[in-house]
Amino acid sequence: MLRKVLIANRGEIACRIIRTCHRLGVATVAVYSDADRDALHVSLAGEAVHIGPSPAAESYLRGETIIQAALRTGANAIHPGYGFLSENPDFADAVTSAGIRFIGPSSDAIRAMGLKDAAKALMEKAGVPVVPGYHGAEQDPDFLSREAERIGFPVLIKARAGGGGKGMRRVESAADFGEALASAQREALAAFGDPACLIEKYIAHPRHIEIQVFGDDHGNVVHLFERDCSLQRRHQKVIEEAPAPGMPEEMRLAMGEAAVKAAMAISYSGAGTIEFIADASDGLKADRFWFMEMNTRLQVEHPVTEAITGVDLVEWQLRVASGEPLPRSQDELFISGWAFEARLYAEDAERGFLPATGRLAHLDLPEELARVDSGVRAGDRISPFYDPMIAKIITRGPDRQTALSLLSAALAEVRATGVTTNAAFLRRLTIQPDFVEGLPDTGLIDRHLAELTIGQSPSREAMALAALKLSGALEPKSRGDPWDRLSGFRLWAEASDFVELDYRGQHVPVSFGSIGEGVYAATVDGKPVDFRLSRLDAEACLLEAAGRKHRVHLVSGERDVTIFGDGENWHFGLIDPLAGEDEIAAGSDRIVAPMPGLVKLLRATPGASVTKGEALVVMEAMKMELTLAAPRDGTIADVLVSQGEQVIEGAVLLILEPEPEPEPAPEAGEPKDG
Repeated sequence: MLRKVLIANRGEIACRIIRTCHRLGVATVAVYSDADRDALHVSLAGEAVHIGPSPAAESYLRGETIIQAALRTGANAIHPGYGFLSENPDFADAVTSAGIRFIGPSSDAIRAMGLKDAAKALMEKAGVPVVPGYHGAEQDPDFLSREAERIGFPVLIKARAGGGGKGMRRVESAADFGEALASAQREALAAFGDPACLIEKYIAHPRHIEIQVFGDDHGNVVHLFERDCSLQRRHQKVIEEAPAPGMPEEMRLAMGEAAVKAAMAISYSGAGTIEFIADASDGLKADRFWFMEMNTRLQVEHPVTEAITGVDLVEWQLRVASGEPLPRSQDELFISGWAFEARLYAEDAERGFLPATGRLAHLDLPEELARVDSGVRAGDRISPFYDPMIAKIITRGPDRQTALSLLSAALAEVRATGVTTNAAFLRRLTIQPDFVEGLPDTGLIDRHLAELTIGQSPSREAMALAALKLSGALEPKSRGDPWDRLSGFRLWAEASDFVELDYRGQHVPVSFGSIGEGVYAATVDGKPVDFRLSRLDAEACLLEAAGRKHRVHLVSGERDVTIFGDGENWHFGLIDPLAGEDEIAAGSDRIVAPMPGLVKLLRATPGASVTKGEALVVMEAMKMELTLAAPRDGTIADVLVSQGEQVIEGAVLLILEPEPEPEPAPEAGEPKDG
């Protein structure tokens, strides 16, 4: 077994690797940037080395600095995790040249599969089915446009380097091709340093199914069955499961054999994933799947494979890197049960999945119901420099229905404040009828986006409860002084109180009073509501109203409270009645940054005329590209940023000329012009 491993990564995957190393008695070294000085992976590791400023390009992507950290601490192996340098063949070569073991495949294998066009040519030669399309080197836009028309729309533009949905665009018509290609190339260049793209036929009813493969240095290769990753948004996986629903045994065998054949074609050693696209228009069939790409590393969703096979894939990586043969043969591997993984992110589903930054003031994760892989704790800050993942929630059951029910229950137990999360969106997915029926495909989320992203409005009882909490009425009173128990005292009248809530920018007036032990009468925005409240613990209450009882949790700050219940959550602020009205700038006249990030592209100059919906600014943050469009027809009055500038959330980027004041209507009896 390896003696000491440096983990060249951060967040949940670094923590995941460290825990397996510790279980096996392997010493660990973490690396960290300025932003991660107090991160969880730093505190878990036996040693930690600072490697640079917060931007990844100045820290986690500095291969030589990481190698020097390994040499300085005596680490004899480097585990790259996923992302960052994990699929960089030059880094793998540099690690090996320094006399350190790279925990992953050879640089030759990484290079062979690193460019999608070359990988597809190699797979065709090896007899692995490949998606129809253009996989050549020519990158002239006019040529690629002609190729797209030859293939037939819709087509999929895909960056030939990297993965994770970066540099990928679906194009429905020739008129949209040029803009989509330019956008994909920009994103690919930023993410992978290579703008080249290939064009593929878009499969109308696609299922994204991948096979986990594992090889060793003794020529052995096995597969550990499939994962279904069809539930995607913007080509990013959201919920994964294993095995794939509706998978015929004939197709499972065919895909497994094709995946092993692909890995053996490049003498693969270590953990890898062969990704296939399947046409599910007539159900899954053994002759309707095609190779898409290979990820020459551990995948984010590897825990679902671990859950159904009983294998610790990180342990296998360490053993293979130590020169051992694979711990099991193909005949010794089998599927047991069903598993799901949901990716919990700091993002706002109701605002187009904008990444959220800030400090996690409160964080409760469902560790009794699920396996939770996380890299953050309460009090940690979600920064704009890295992927905004908070945790992976993994559940396992004897069958699909049980595992999915457990996932739904686990997501309902997520309680995070300080940043917005996608927990409610994920839970809505777990009860979406098509997904429950085992009919996922890559377009499911887009088809049902409105119902999945529009949150349930808070009940009047929930708003009254928020008012009670923010007023201090739920706080225990002192038993020493009788006057402390006279809150809201009135002579000849019932005690009552009044609070004005802020809910998503709306003012909600609430008046309330106690009419008995735990019974309250309230008026919320002019409408009456009665309810009974029983405290269960410091955060939990049993709320009874209209003949129904349900459990809710209250997590409060200094002037705000978040109520969690029924898998949804609602955040309320307290409006200061003495504060003056904010000066309201015309919302339609300003374009502001919805998140901290980089101004990647600027298409506006002062004095230029713009039309509503016209793309004016492209921002990049947290591995995501966002286009900001003109909110109305008008003229650019001022441009306050420059291309390449880093801006904070809320920064004003552009200002439009004010709309002209409407002419006053003529008074009665006054003749009209003309």
